[in-house]
Amino acid sequence: MELRDYMSIRRAYNIVRQNVPTQKRLTFSEFAILCRLSLSGGSLRTSDIADYQGSLRPTTTHRTKHLASLGLIMREKGEVDRRNVVCKITDGGEKILGELCALTCDAITPGYALSRIQPERLYLYVDSMGTLPCLSGELVLLGLSMGESGTGSVSELVELLGLLQPTVSMSVSSLVEEGLVERPNEQVENIRVAPLRLTELGKAAADEITAQITQLVVRRKSRSKS
Repeated sequence: MELRDYMSIRRAYNIVRQNVPTQKRLTFSEFAILCRLSLSGGSLRTSDIADYQGSLRPTTTHRTKHLASLGLIMREKGEVDRRNVVCKITDGGEKILGELCALTCDAITPGYALSRIQPERLYLYVDSMGTLPCLSGELVLLGLSMGESGTGSVSELVELLGLLQPTVSMSVSSLVEEGLVERPNEQVENIRVAPLRLTELGKAAADEITAQITQLVVRRKSRSKS
């Protein structure tokens, strides 16, 4: 997968997510779980989902419980191993997933990669991307890496990432503390347009994430129908 494809979908979903009521918002990881369950055409154990996303079991449990609380999946004890929970997408979950995919496709405006992608194909992209669901700070690093000489501003990142300005600003502050990003000109009064630049450490971190993204493989087969 190309970086521009990954970033285009993440941007579009971030925009869509802002228009969903807070209680019903899904993280990108939860969105990806729905895609994986839909594509599987059956049930998956929580351990399978944890392996798929490279997450800890408690994290997966939290995500699937949230999806279940919204009526998007069913969680049942396994018949053989009662300690393992089996998850299956519901009809309501399929409906919401279809709506999210359609809205995400619509949010990819001309000029961004995959602007003509169809919902059926988006399922496959999100399923692949679910193995590397970057957090906001990592998206900021990637966003800056796409700018000229690893530079940009909060305003430019808000547009590029589809995130809210407070989210981007908080991520930038954390990255500055970690030595991954620097502010070359501290005297600029408007922090939203103040220049930002990746440090050498930040460039290395962004390059590592980009390398992982380029290793993602998007399935070609259509979704299975249960």
